[in-house]
Amino acid sequence: MIKRLVDFFGDERHAKRRRRLFYLVLVLIVIADFLVFREHAEYLWERLPGWSALYGFGSCVLLIFVSKFFGHQCGLMRREDYYD
Repeated sequence: MIKRLVDFFGDERHAKRRRRLFYLVLVLIVIADFLVFREHAEYLWERLPGWSALYGFGSCVLLIFVSKFFGHQCGLMRREDYYD
């Protein structure tokens, strides 16, 4: 069971199936967000369907770009043979 799971996520033969599965899960999450009752939302944007998914995705992308900027431009990342 574990070997099949590792092969599914690690092998390029299954890349198309993984991508389809990923998109299916994203669509299901956005559809599920339309079904959530938002009685206790304090702000207008909290009442928008899909806001949590959009905010989470944007935050993740921003975190990746900021960390890459710090690593490459600010000198935090070093070569692999830095201590040799």
